Amino acid sequence: MLSAIESVKGHKYPAKAHAENVVRHLQSKISSEEADKSAVFISGEDLELYQYCDQTKPVRQNRYFFYLTGCDIPGSHVLYQANKKQLTLYLPDIDYDDVMWSGLPLSLADAGEKYDVDQVKYASELKDDLARLKGYSILTTDINQFNSKYQEFLKAGDENLFYALDESRMIKDWYEIELMKHAAKITDKCHLAVMSALPIETNETHIHAEFMYHAIRQGSKHQSYDPICCSGPSCSTLHYVKNDDEIDEKKRSILIDAGAEWQCYASDVTRCFPINGDWSKEHLDIYNLVLKMQQETMKLIKPGALWDDIHLHAHKVMVEGFINLGIFKKGYSVQEIFENKVSARFFPHGLGHLLGMDTHDVGGHPDYNDPDPLLKYLRLRRPLQENMVLTDEPGVYFSPFLLEDVLKDESKMKYINKDVLDKYWYIGGVRIEDDLLITKTGFTNLTSITSDPNEISKIVKAGLAKGKDGFHNVI
Repeated sequence: MLSAIESVKGHKYPAKAHAENVVRHLQSKISSEEADKSAVFISGEDLELYQYCDQTKPVRQNRYFFYLTGCDIPGSHVLYQANKKQLTLYLPDIDYDDVMWSGLPLSLADAGEKYDVDQVKYASELKDDLARLKGYSILTTDINQFNSKYQEFLKAGDENLFYALDESRMIKDWYEIELMKHAAKITDKCHLAVMSALPIETNETHIHAEFMYHAIRQGSKHQSYDPICCSGPSCSTLHYVKNDDEIDEKKRSILIDAGAEWQCYASDVTRCFPINGDWSKEHLDIYNLVLKMQQETMKLIKPGALWDDIHLHAHKVMVEGFINLGIFKKGYSVQEIFENKVSARFFPHGLGHLLGMDTHDVGGHPDYNDPDPLLKYLRLRRPLQENMVLTDEPGVYFSPFLLEDVLKDESKMKYINKDVLDKYWYIGGVRIEDDLLITKTGFTNLTSITSDPNEISKIVKAGLAKGKDGFHNVI
């Protein structure tokens, strides 16, 4: 069987099919006549200097531009004429003074061979080409520093365009899925390396460095997001990116949420483990509960299932687990505690989100104004569809900040056994996150790094047994 990366060799990133997807979704919102007189124009990111400096900022390609081109060359633009089904890529004009420093850029002919477009031109031709589209509605996402010189021709911020782009990106084609499989494979190895390298990890920064080192070794030079590498009580901060505290014996728990990127496509995986390979009772209690939350929700995942319902089921599993552990008092039912939203501050984020070119990908229809605290931060609020990719990431947290008002609220505290709760603060939090591809009948898990607590313990202990001098890279 071919690997994910081998399967796309000889194929171009399917930019024209993506452009046709966008127009098809656009036609669901406007008439065919309007669509025929429409064009889509998007400028990619360009090089920008830091202020008072001759160094440029890192370039992260505009995701909508990449979806229509597969091109990561800074300073490029794309134009798609719906009636002609013509996709044109505009490359930046050659800066001959820069050739000495940066080398020759990709030629028009080579770009035509590399990218799935009908024609490739230089940006110097763009203004005249746009002017020739008199009578067309040339839609773009926004006016910014990269396209402002063309704004007289453009219609920015059209809701129908955003709808068409987001609906198109939400459902992944075979090529995109292969890229995401490869990103997931890289990420698996990086997480394994972190678990195995504890003899040389005495600071959260070391975990961060270990993950990125193995990602770069495998050809992934960019992370999907800033890695979250935390220990002990800091694991209760959802997007902790400080990543520089010392890891001592008092901090028994480690949480790493990190994902490598491959050709603009993301992975997003979280794993937790004990720093000495031995789970403390409380840490294992919570880990097994979170694992059960994930396993129970996975049973419900299939096309047509509403993500809201699956997310709320995770809360009920958590409530039942807290009753069994004695954190919630046994005199109350799961349903009563659930209905009183007591679980909201222990599991404050959504069960998962769409994944694609963005870590929190487009098309999820979140409602951050939802008055229900159990649903407010859920980033996916729609039924599941085949070829969506999403994360399943339940978590349980013991955050003094999040729980401060709960501990002062008698209507909530009547359900909580404070003496039992106090035994769990040192853990901080536990989150387990896998990347799932929705299939016709269920899902395929793209994440292969183990989440079994016994296997994790063995990996950590095997690394510790080697010691600093005997440590070898696992990749």
